[in-house]
Amino acid sequence: MGNGVQESQRALTQGEVLPLPSSSQSELMRICLFFPREQEAYRLIYRTYRQDGFLSLWRGNSATMVRVIPYAAIQFCAHEQYKRLLGGYYGFQGKALPPVPRLMAGSLAGTTAAMITYPLDMVRARMAVTPKEMYSNILHVFVRISREEGLKTLYRGFTPTILGVVPYAGLSFFTYETLKKLHAEKTGRPQPYSYERLAFGACAGLIGQSASYPLDVVRRRMQTAGVTGHTYGTILGTMREIVTEEGIIRGLYKGLSMNWVKGPIAVGISFMTFDLTQIFLRKVGYSSR
Repeated sequence: MGNGVQESQRALTQGEVLPLPSSSQSELMRICLFFPREQEAYRLIYRTYRQDGFLSLWRGNSATMVRVIPYAAIQFCAHEQYKRLLGGYYGFQGKALPPVPRLMAGSLAGTTAAMITYPLDMVRARMAVTPKEMYSNILHVFVRISREEGLKTLYRGFTPTILGVVPYAGLSFFTYETLKKLHAEKTGRPQPYSYERLAFGACAGLIGQSASYPLDVVRRRMQTAGVTGHTYGTILGTMREIVTEEGIIRGLYKGLSMNWVKGPIAVGISFMTFDLTQIFLRKVGYSSR
């Protein structure tokens, strides 16, 4: 794939930080955690802040939003529909679902969103580990991958993604819905305050990410295999290679500490925003159908 790929392979093998690509720098920081020398991610944050200012940490964030917005919209919408379907099937229409259907609704919602938006996630990951000059924009990534590596490459790493989404989304929605249910039973208030929703969502994100993190590492490795010089073939093979070369903790859980900082905040805001938006829309007359 040319000099850009060779440069990427050398840099990632040596643990160096590549020139910032057109994808968001925050995503590049996260990707760096899946490769040798995890501390480079923390150095990148500080270096970027010192050289370009605080707001530069969000430069290129629009590329991330291209995937995040449809993913979140589909996931939350699907969750409401799956809750309604499972509630009707199990006889809990309009009420809080029992634990197992509650877990199923979250897993199905996450799986639905991941299946539809996966190519966008693949493109985002590829842009985050390649030099800026290699891809000019998101469309260019799609075209170039399709021509040089085939359309199937857009779904490389899809299986570990789904296997990771099932526990992640399932546990996240399950934890959030359970905490809201327990809160209502203990306080007698049917609706938590905004900061309580934020806290419940943060707990949900912490549990969900911790449970699915190893598969997230495997997914990123398989997605970026084309530019890192590795030939990851299967989930078990990728996991075995990571453990052999880097160990279980330093390999499969590399970067988890940073995700404990970012993940709960992001998930908490997502859940709180969705709930408050839904409440607002119902007040103005847009009840869910």
